[in-house]
Amino acid sequence: MTDPASERRRMATALVNEDVLKSPWLRAAVETVPRERFLRPGVFLDEGRTWRPVTAVGTDPDEWLGIAYRVDTLTTQLDGHVTADEVDEPVVGVPTSSSTDPATVVGMIETLGLSTSHRVLEIGTGTGYSTALMCHYVGDDNVTTVEVDAQVAARADAALEAVGFSTWTVAGDGLLGHPYRAPYDRVIATCAVRRVPYAWIRQTRPGGVVLGTVGSWPWGTGLARLTVGDDGTAEGSFIGRSSFMQARAQAVAPVAGDLSARTAYADSERRTRVSPLVLEEWMPAFLAQLAAPGAQFVRATGSDGSPLRYLFDPERESFAEFVVDGESWTVRQGGPVPLWDDVERSLVAWQDAGAPEIDSVRLRVTAASHRYWIDQAPSLRWEHRIA
Repeated sequence: MTDPASERRRMATALVNEDVLKSPWLRAAVETVPRERFLRPGVFLDEGRTWRPVTAVGTDPDEWLGIAYRVDTLTTQLDGHVTADEVDEPVVGVPTSSSTDPATVVGMIETLGLSTSHRVLEIGTGTGYSTALMCHYVGDDNVTTVEVDAQVAARADAALEAVGFSTWTVAGDGLLGHPYRAPYDRVIATCAVRRVPYAWIRQTRPGGVVLGTVGSWPWGTGLARLTVGDDGTAEGSFIGRSSFMQARAQAVAPVAGDLSARTAYADSERRTRVSPLVLEEWMPAFLAQLAAPGAQFVRATGSDGSPLRYLFDPERESFAEFVVDGESWTVRQGGPVPLWDDVERSLVAWQDAGAPEIDSVRLRVTAASHRYWIDQAPSLRWEHRIA
């Protein structure tokens, strides 16, 4: 029978070899905390169009450990309520909770720069595995973790207690933070947000760090590391690409219905300077979200099989429709905001600046706005006012 401790050591070694795991204390945590205990009652394995349920009970122990110590994200809930012990056959569904792959978890914790005296606020408890890794070092009384799904929070709390951590597990909206345990030295979010909630800044000590994924598309999102100032603002930069499930309070329903009806009446039509297909790439997608916050990118196919692409901004009642003609694209725009004009202007300036990566983008958060900029491209500046 496979020894769980040897599986933990193997995973730790793999993370070291990937240059993700660097701190001796964090390696000790990875080699100690049993990830399999945080995956109960089970997981869903991706089989393409369906999800196959695998439960801890009823699965060969060696197979279960092999799954638990994959360096992969493991889905633990579908559609906001379905867990693996509730179904017997592969099912269709949308992942709504998971155990994030250990490389991402460990990399984010390394980025926090934790010390044993730090008080930590975690947004998005999930299974509780990342919570346990931090508790192992700073102590369970110094970690507060908030989970919007009460059932997920209860399972995580039970798992944490079972492995010896009586931490502060709270069921609630993590976008509000948790003021009763503030101030914190570190805030870490394991969900994506459209913008960094100012509550996180307000609940963090001056000099403290807020770490979270910003963006609302499934791709084109970035990991922001902000340092809180004495004046109640926070500033920093995006340190790399990052992808997480959207915070449920900010999740946006996909655009549905008859797309041709939604785009029937355009105010303008012209050739594009940039192909809309670049929005399927990470950095252009990130820039599009800065230039047109609230816009959604939609892929479709015409009746003749030709590709169609759209930008929709339901809040501002605006759209951009893209139609291909040979090697070129035409954009039709409607509504009060010329979405593609704003996005295309940013993309052209970005290309002219040498197409810098996401770590060139800086961010300043105040109570009233989010300001983004790229130093080497003076024209690339965006300000999102908070209503």
